[in-house]
Amino acid sequence: MKKFSHIDEQGKVKMVDVSDKSVSERVAIASAKVFLKSEVIELLRSRQNPKGDPLEVARIAGIMAAKKTFEIIPLCHQINLSSIKIQAEIRDYGVYIEAEVKANEKTGVEMEALTAVSVASLTVYDMCKALQKDIEIGEVRLELKTGGRSGEFSRGVKI
Repeated sequence: MKKFSHIDEQGKVKMVDVSDKSVSERVAIASAKVFLKSEVIELLRSRQNPKGDPLEVARIAGIMAAKKTFEIIPLCHQINLSSIKIQAEIRDYGVYIEAEVKANEKTGVEMEALTAVSVASLTVYDMCKALQKDIEIGEVRLELKTGGRSGEFSRGVKI
């Protein structure tokens, strides 16, 4: 089993030193689901949510969150993102959210993609909570990661 990379020899937390790593194209795709009742889904489909369109606001929130990941996840590196795409669509269970994040960097963008879908999901929650009190957010997960020493990871997603 690998050692934790964020802990030094004395067991103290540290930020990983990436100065010797090579720059490569990094891509990560993450997804999340917001589970809603059928009545709320119908209101979203008919664009009758009293607070406006939660999908568009969620897309903006996801983009903003990806850009600020290093500010809210303590040991994340500040990296220059080259692309952030947020997809939010109504499905039969509620809202599906997907984030694709890219960068040419020394470290990956998985945390940025995961942060993007998490905040986008919370935004849908916030904009729909007046309509439904028992909204659930689930299945937040990494779908794909490319670039770097550890290689590719995919749940079957193709880019």
